[in-house]
Amino acid sequence: MRHPIVSIAVLSGFVMLAGCDQQMNDEEVERAVAGVNVVDESNLNDIMLTVGDPDEAVAYFRRAVQQQPDRIDLQRGLAKSLIRAGHATEAAKAWTVVANSGEGTAEDRVDLADAQIRAGDWAIAKAELNKVPPTHETFKRYKLEAMVADSEEDWKRSDSFYETAVGLTTQPASTLNNWGYSKLTRGDFAGAERLFGEALSYDDGLFTAKNNLVMARGAQGKYELPVVQMGQVERAQLLHTMALSAIKRGDLVMGRTLLQEAIDTHPQHFEEAVRAMRALESNVANG
Repeated sequence: MRHPIVSIAVLSGFVMLAGCDQQMNDEEVERAVAGVNVVDESNLNDIMLTVGDPDEAVAYFRRAVQQQPDRIDLQRGLAKSLIRAGHATEAAKAWTVVANSGEGTAEDRVDLADAQIRAGDWAIAKAELNKVPPTHETFKRYKLEAMVADSEEDWKRSDSFYETAVGLTTQPASTLNNWGYSKLTRGDFAGAERLFGEALSYDDGLFTAKNNLVMARGAQGKYELPVVQMGQVERAQLLHTMALSAIKRGDLVMGRTLLQEAIDTHPQHFEEAVRAMRALESNVANG
């Protein structure tokens, strides 16, 4: 709310100077005011990309791009705001304009590949990543490379890229979780368990990693919940996951015991666990 006040105050100063100094003509006043507007616009752009409502940010940058289509910084802002708003396909189109412009950077092309992956265009994303110079060694670039390798089941390249990505960030929890899930899908349950545990050592509130850790343990027949921070609702949900893992392995008695514990633990009615229990009992009754 302070920006308009600052602009008016500074503008008043310029008008006063114009009145006192006959040598400052109208064109010079307009240039001075334009300089103030650029500062205010830059601040507003930053606000829209960080704390602004995602849909409002999209609308703001759409208008800005329509008014000044040659401004790549505004097109970049539109692409970022579309990602924040969850419009990956549109974001990919916007990033394509930015990356292929004369002002496009290697990071812009990485962001383009990210949008394409979010939109499910894995082959196109791989082609874009191949255009990124090898000297552009960033966490995001290698994380995306690992995800593309996963999609192709190229596990050797996947492990290599994940390892590099983890080494390039101080907050590797989500990447370690992704790497662990990669191990889980290829049947390396012990390796997955280790990576999920490591992810939680960086972020003990990451529920996805807790749930994946329980799945990795359950796949190995380890039916005790891991020693991790959890609330009552989380405990019930993790017991439910463990129960489904046991049932999948054919350990029906253990599965029923865990489902009952999940139902008893949850502070409210746990519909998913109740449905699973009914389905299990129905299957047992029907032989």
